[in-house]
Amino acid sequence: MDLMLETLKYIAGSALDVAPIAMFLFAFQLFVIRGRLPNFRRIAVGFVFVIVGLGLFLEGLELTLFPLGRLMAQQLTNPEFLTEMRLSVSGALVWQDFYWVYLFAAAVGFSTTLAEPALMAVSIKANEVSGGAIGIWGLRVAVAIGVGVGVGLGCYRIIAGLPLQYFIAVGYLVVIVQTVVSPKMIVPLAYDSGGVTTSTVTVPLITALGLGLAEAVPGRSPLLDGFGLVAFASLFPIISVLAYGQLSVLRQRVDEPSADKSEIEEEEEHAL
Repeated sequence: MDLMLETLKYIAGSALDVAPIAMFLFAFQLFVIRGRLPNFRRIAVGFVFVIVGLGLFLEGLELTLFPLGRLMAQQLTNPEFLTEMRLSVSGALVWQDFYWVYLFAAAVGFSTTLAEPALMAVSIKANEVSGGAIGIWGLRVAVAIGVGVGVGLGCYRIIAGLPLQYFIAVGYLVVIVQTVVSPKMIVPLAYDSGGVTTSTVTVPLITALGLGLAEAVPGRSPLLDGFGLVAFASLFPIISVLAYGQLSVLRQRVDEPSADKSEIEEEEEHAL
């Protein structure tokens, strides 16, 4: 019974959140465009699905993802677990002893990004607009690798207690350099890829992981150290997608001479 009441509260809250968006769209259609909204019933049913889906999703986050992230962080940073896996020579736990945390964080970032609906939609559209030049899976894997590396590095920052701004500054410096030398058609897509990763699946889990990690590691503040993983998850996909574009150009340059050589050989065979 309590679960049903909590779920209804989340659905009601989602309705209040979606209501301004719906009111604005309907008012814009009525007073600015001044035309009837096509497929009104279908759109209304879609809004109902969105509201119910958001409510259930938020309830699911509270019941599963947030507790799971904290639990995994606590288990992976348990001194007894770390002692069993590897203890530093000095006898005290150092950042190298938390390698299981980095691997787990990278795996979580990679897998959740592949499951992002927003990334799927962007990848499909990019493939359609580019005429197949940008592969759907190629883009998704490139973004997922960036998120995995970013979340793993962000967990290292939390454990080591290093300032966030240094990582972000160096990361965006790399992005600026890549932007200058990368193919122009991939640059806007790379910047958008950093935004679509911070969506419904990735953000709740890595946020819970960061907060749980900051709570579990001695000397770390959940407020100061627990946040920031989302910034890493937004930054590093830009780097990885720009690198994906650069590698694609290099591969084309390698393939072109071999293709030209084969064409010349075919012409010589026809001549003979």
